[in-house]
Amino acid sequence: MAVLPISVIFLAFISLPYSIANPNSPNASPKPSPVASPKPSPRASPKPSPVASPKPSPLASPKPSPVASPKPSPLASPKPSPAASPMPSAKPALRADYYKTTCPDFEKIVREYVHQKQTQSPSTAAGALRVFMHDCFVDGCDGSVLISSNAFNAAERDSDINLSLPGDAFDVVIKIKNALEDACPGVVSCADILTASTRNLVVMAGGPRFNVSFGRKDGLVSQAARIPGNLPTNNMTMDEILKMFASKGFSIQEYVALMGAHTIGFAHCKEFSDRLFKFAPNQPTDPELNPKYAEALKAACKNHEQNITMTAFNDVMSPGKFDNSYFRGLPRGLGLLRVDNMLVKDPRTKPLVEQYASNEVKFFADFAAAMEKLSLLEVKTDPKDGNVRRRCDAFNDA
Repeated sequence: MAVLPISVIFLAFISLPYSIANPNSPNASPKPSPVASPKPSPRASPKPSPVASPKPSPLASPKPSPVASPKPSPLASPKPSPAASPMPSAKPALRADYYKTTCPDFEKIVREYVHQKQTQSPSTAAGALRVFMHDCFVDGCDGSVLISSNAFNAAERDSDINLSLPGDAFDVVIKIKNALEDACPGVVSCADILTASTRNLVVMAGGPRFNVSFGRKDGLVSQAARIPGNLPTNNMTMDEILKMFASKGFSIQEYVALMGAHTIGFAHCKEFSDRLFKFAPNQPTDPELNPKYAEALKAACKNHEQNITMTAFNDVMSPGKFDNSYFRGLPRGLGLLRVDNMLVKDPRTKPLVEQYASNEVKFFADFAAAMEKLSLLEVKTDPKDGNVRRRCDAFNDA
């Protein structure tokens, strides 16, 4: 999950208790190359909310009692024409078995390709988590982050904050889409593929399985200009971050649980180098960092300006395993990013960090619930709001 400047989902590169693995070291865990992440394409026109046309409650217009209000004569009071007073159509609902009849091998195909990809590239799970979060937080979970840019539109993937999204995450979605197009052409959306693959990858990394439903449409817009203000950045204050998550409907507890995704993945050195070399005029290194950890990071990132691919694992204790060690490391000064350290310092989030550090079961339960909620964020189900793309990286009319 290399990013987020807070993205709730990124990061990777280190080994020993406080040592850092050089990306070129034979011992370093495989990490997705920022170059591997294909350059994407844009979005256009904002995403309409799927809640735009809710089904009216039958209680809103109760049937009149024949005694209290005698039935009027059809001649005296003709029934209004459906054209004059149309009945709002019901919003299609997401279902766990949405593809049961239209694409019965959907789950099987996702499972096979996810297993193959994660086995070959263990950093795929962290990458998918980050891509999924970046997709859902910008106009909802509609696969818009998968679109590649073209000469007419700069897509979300070309926003500065998304340039380091891991290529492995995009690759697994594309491979699954190709297989599904052979099995059931034009049926499964890219948004649903990203959702299902992220769920499975978290489980493969050792994390909790969370419930997901399907039936999302792919968005019709992907614009880099829509990113600012919708994704957290490393220079934000905790007040700003919590306000942003609240605007998406997430509580402080849900925010901290989602930050637990940093237990796997990596971050590029440029995202935390200021804590190592330019913290303050008279103090180049952030004193909040564990001293041994800071020295190891400085050694690993000393050439980061020349080699922008230099990275470090976000959770130095168990970088490839989804567990609660991320929270256990924060009080020891092992938070890699500035936002990681803020979690254990802010009085609103510190108690939750301590709770998750001591109770992995509680963390897993809260993370699963928050991920299920995230997967439903502003989804599109109405055909007028989206469609099923033939290719995940391009709109159907491209």
